[in-house]
Amino acid sequence: MPLRAQALALLQIQLPAEKCRQTLAWQPATDLFDTSAHLAEPHGLPCRPERPVLVAPSQVQRRTVHTPEGRAILIHALTHIELNAIDLALDIVWRFPDLPQQFYLDWIAVAKDEAKHFTLLNDHLASLGFEYGDFTAHNGMWDMAEKTKANLLARLAVVPRTMEARGLDVTPQIRDKLRSVGDPRGADILEIILQEEIGHVAAGNRWYRWLCQQSGLDTMQTYQRLAVQYSAPRLRGPFNLEARRAAGFDEAELAALGK
Repeated sequence: MPLRAQALALLQIQLPAEKCRQTLAWQPATDLFDTSAHLAEPHGLPCRPERPVLVAPSQVQRRTVHTPEGRAILIHALTHIELNAIDLALDIVWRFPDLPQQFYLDWIAVAKDEAKHFTLLNDHLASLGFEYGDFTAHNGMWDMAEKTKANLLARLAVVPRTMEARGLDVTPQIRDKLRSVGDPRGADILEIILQEEIGHVAAGNRWYRWLCQQSGLDTMQTYQRLAVQYSAPRLRGPFNLEARRAAGFDEAELAALGK
């Protein structure tokens, strides 16, 4: 099966564990690149399990590290984020044609990392006596994917460079809280995720800048315009400047954070 068509097929797998298994086993053959193909969008992307029930962000259960159930709700929320991240990486591969082969290879690698992250968190959730779907979740990340599905530059600006970069800021705090309440395994998983997410945000930065260069656009002005146009989440500190630098944000971008 051609590479981008295979990404679309993976996106349509309903069961998260099977989606992860097949994504992790995927060995893309570069001689099957279908970079110029314009694929029709099937109805109902991405395919999702019946659970968890999706609610408004304000209606999800309270997350806390200080009770066993509250900690499970927190791990469940992170697990749900990683499932969305798999879907976002697969979606960017199949949806946008006519890009360099390396673009697709980069996002396939991201999808594989996200599948690993989901599996680690899902296994940890099981060790706490729960499973994915036991709590509510919200659809904020995929809602943004829907809003940007006709504009790759916007997708890169508001998903990896905004929403996923926000993970670089908040993950260390969650990691440290888990360690402080006697959950070293949860903390270790978040450290793995933090280090690998730096590379994912870096891919977003790299391809965002490449597209801006192709069109002669100023990267900062374009980002500010797209953030307003697509109602990107407002950035608030504290910011993990070290991780953001490692992910490719320059000093001017860091200085503009939160303004």
